[in-house]
Amino acid sequence: MASFEHLDLNLLRVFDVVMQERSLTKAAERLHVTQPAVSNAIRRLKEALHDELFFRSGHGIEPTARAIELWATVHQALVDLGDAIEPESFNPAHSEHVFHLGMIDATAARLLPPLAQIQMREAPDIQVHVTALLSRDPRVLLDEGEIDVAVGYFPAVQADLTARAQSDATVQYESRLLYQREYVCAMRNEHPLAHDEISLEDFCAARHLVVSLSGRPYGFIDEALSGLGLTRKVAMTVNQYYTAARIVAKTDLLTALPRKFVTTAEMAQALEIRELPLPVTPVSVHVLWLRGNRHPAAIAWLLDALQRSVQASL
Repeated sequence: MASFEHLDLNLLRVFDVVMQERSLTKAAERLHVTQPAVSNAIRRLKEALHDELFFRSGHGIEPTARAIELWATVHQALVDLGDAIEPESFNPAHSEHVFHLGMIDATAARLLPPLAQIQMREAPDIQVHVTALLSRDPRVLLDEGEIDVAVGYFPAVQADLTARAQSDATVQYESRLLYQREYVCAMRNEHPLAHDEISLEDFCAARHLVVSLSGRPYGFIDEALSGLGLTRKVAMTVNQYYTAARIVAKTDLLTALPRKFVTTAEMAQALEIRELPLPVTPVSVHVLWLRGNRHPAAIAWLLDALQRSVQASL
């Protein structure tokens, strides 16, 4: 068993950087030391902890389960220690910080216009880069540093975080509810069902287009239908709401769109909107970020700016 009393704590700093970079070469560059020095430090830590910690992969190195578990505690401890010794300050008016956000197009359509206004007014020199999410689980992107925060509907992630918190397991991510997203049924203006309220029977009999990041022709509406013992006909899936809106505006397909998206994307003239003919729980949109982020003050400002963007878009 490793003895903390005799452990060289400098090894934990090297371990933290290697975990972030997933590369001995990149870690050496950040630490301003040679790669052999990093390799030697990791070897000594392996011996002290009696675990391999990393193994080779096609794109560098990957951590063992023990390394992942250890890193959550080590990284947070180093961040807390750094903040205690040299508290981070973030002045948005003079910062040149670069933020990387991940979200789908419907979320971007609602949040980015007011966020851009806040950016111009309060932080003119910062940069905001948005990546389109292709999955309902953005944790890999967060782990690899591709994005700083993810904004969206992440039901499996939220369930996992809740289960871990309830069992006192290590939780590597922070999450905050931003808003509830309601959906409506959209169709072209001259659709055969566009002149009356849609019955549940007509809804199920119609041909549908589903927005699905994975391409799987099943979503939360299908779950609601399944609870009633019903199904619908899914003729097509796409991974963007803009694309879905343009397709249904020209065809006899039905689709479900976020209520606010129809107006923010200026699609109201091209589409006929009806209430969904069955009760559907509003979708919870969360912001998710890595616990122990290296720039907590900057992330705190971004989270506040996103919350204000939600209020501005109401």
